[in-house]
Amino acid sequence: MKPRYDLLVIGGGPGGAVAAETAAKAGLSVLLAEKRPAIGAPVRCAEGIGRESLTEFVEPDPCFISAELKGAEIVAPDGSSLKLNSERAGNKVGYILDRKVFDRELVWRAAEAGADVAVKTRASAPILENGAVKGAVLHHCGETRRVGADIVIAADGVESKFSRWCGIDTTVPVREIMTSAQYLMTDIDIDPTVTVFYVGNSVAPQGYLWVFPKGERSANVGIGISGAKSGAGHRARDYLDRFVASRFPEGKTIEHIVGGVSVCQPLACTVSDGLMIVGDAARVVDPLTGGGIYNAMFTGRLAAQTAVSAIRNGKCSKDVLMAYDRGWRESPMGKTIARNWHLKEYFIRMTDEKFNALISSASTMNLEEFSTLNLVKELVKRNPLLLGDLAKLSFLLR
Repeated sequence: MKPRYDLLVIGGGPGGAVAAETAAKAGLSVLLAEKRPAIGAPVRCAEGIGRESLTEFVEPDPCFISAELKGAEIVAPDGSSLKLNSERAGNKVGYILDRKVFDRELVWRAAEAGADVAVKTRASAPILENGAVKGAVLHHCGETRRVGADIVIAADGVESKFSRWCGIDTTVPVREIMTSAQYLMTDIDIDPTVTVFYVGNSVAPQGYLWVFPKGERSANVGIGISGAKSGAGHRARDYLDRFVASRFPEGKTIEHIVGGVSVCQPLACTVSDGLMIVGDAARVVDPLTGGGIYNAMFTGRLAAQTAVSAIRNGKCSKDVLMAYDRGWRESPMGKTIARNWHLKEYFIRMTDEKFNALISSASTMNLEEFSTLNLVKELVKRNPLLLGDLAKLSFLLR
């Protein structure tokens, strides 16, 4: 670890790793600092990603693919289900990753591109000069070091401590934090090619429960519910335990993780003088699905590209780095986040009766192109009783 770099990336998840690789390939000196002693662990993710989203950044490799998906199923509170298959979608549904391996692969790529990597390295404060971020105080294996940088990229996840220390308001309303619990289960009867989502206030209030296959008889079985709906006796794990006892009574749990996912609108601004914020730290998780792997990689790459240009021009002020903030907001990803926040706000207010009506309106569905937007459009077409409710959101479905 050197005392100074062109770029300091805090956080070794997909966003930080892609940022470090992109910048290193462009010739910048880069340090990637990760607070945990091992990349990719513990996993705090259901590990799903779309096929095209993955291949935009890396070719699928069996070493980090746990399951290749061919369909999905959405189960209503009354047990009726909507099955989505990929016959007309060109089998482009996606994958369930092994994040422990996948994250390490991304960091290895960054290292091979020339980035320095420091694990068990925790940032405790920014280095500020006249209000601009100029590096960070790092604690590495018992030693404290001041590491300078022209630009810092904060990729430190939903906790987003570094951004807060830099004066960014990262507050998330309690109702827009999905409190989550997940078991990695084995010896359970599942379809290893289909993801299953359970919705309804009796199952997962203002959220959903998922079964994401990880092999022939293994799956991530998890749940996310609104923080506003969580309390003694009805926390995420309570709902999950009741589901597991009913659906997989003989299954064996070999991992148990808990965490939170922000499903709010993104930060009002994701840059400051010498600072850019990416991934979960920037609150760019999809508010409707909770998915964040692709969004983290997309913002990580864009932030690094912006950093390369800014550093080469010797100007790292907020007004220059705003090219990053505008870039992701104006991208298809940014527009999807904006639209899906409004859709999320509608769906979390739905009664179980409306969920039942929506899902029973179609028992199977083929989509020309598999996406959340196309799914919602098709459901609206098949259930005209809901047109009145969704009319106020019609501009989102164009």
